[in-house]
Amino acid sequence: MDQAPGSPQGPTGQDPADQGPQDAHRLPTCHRHPDRETGIRCTRCDRAICTECMVNASVGFQCPDCVRGGSGTGHSPAANRPRTLAGGSVTADPRLVTKVLIGLNLAFFLVQLSLGDRFTDRFDLVGRAYIPSLGSLGGIADGQWYRLLTAMFLHGSYIHILFNMLSLWWIGGPLEAALGRARYLALYFTAGLAGSALTYLLAAPNQPSLGASGAIFGLFGATAVLMRRLNYDMRPIVVLLVINLIITFGWGNIAWQAHIGGLVAGVIIGYAMVHAPRERRTLVQYGTCALVLVVVVVLTLLRTAQLT
Repeated sequence: MDQAPGSPQGPTGQDPADQGPQDAHRLPTCHRHPDRETGIRCTRCDRAICTECMVNASVGFQCPDCVRGGSGTGHSPAANRPRTLAGGSVTADPRLVTKVLIGLNLAFFLVQLSLGDRFTDRFDLVGRAYIPSLGSLGGIADGQWYRLLTAMFLHGSYIHILFNMLSLWWIGGPLEAALGRARYLALYFTAGLAGSALTYLLAAPNQPSLGASGAIFGLFGATAVLMRRLNYDMRPIVVLLVINLIITFGWGNIAWQAHIGGLVAGVIIGYAMVHAPRERRTLVQYGTCALVLVVVVVLTLLRTAQLT
């Protein structure tokens, strides 16, 4: 459109006089999100901030930059991070630890296939026995306590590792997302060690045992507690747990002690994880893990005293 002489217009072809009242009532935009109008300002630097950026302070709100800078009036950055139900940090990949655990189990299985029985016999769980592939006595009773841990990453067959890794992915992933990485790892290893300790205590000293089943049964137990806490339908997890227990006691060559030890520890730790009072949550959660580990040490010492 041609512009008439003596009638200055704005860039849109509208008389600036017509824009004045509209601009006068326009809100400022967030300094971090220029496309968002806001009436909120940081109480420290006075810059405009939108609802996504504002952080509660003792008086008013602050922007994330001022909180990171430590103004002394707002909460610390950690206090404003999103948290899981159990108080863990929400992460971009909530299944990362589960993936790493599966990767470690697969890597150890490949080493077993490559090196054979000599490797497996050195790291599986055995109380005390003569080990032909090593040509000597060996076992936890002889001071090889590391077997309580290393046995959790060994497997006896393709079916064994396939079943365990599928269970770990299906149960572990959602549980990791609900607990957070650190709490999930604490649960996994503590339950696994509890299963190893009960196996060492009750199984024949010359009976080797291996597998991640103790830790995975701990995840089963904690998942049941979590579902109960969230008022979810318990039938799927109960049916799955019953099926696994039937297999545990009805199938030969299965270390039921590891399954029961892991399950009991998982229920205890899972209850502490999801029911701990907020003001003492970390203390209760990790304190419970520590108490279970104390029981693991006591059972191990008791059995060692019996065998030596």
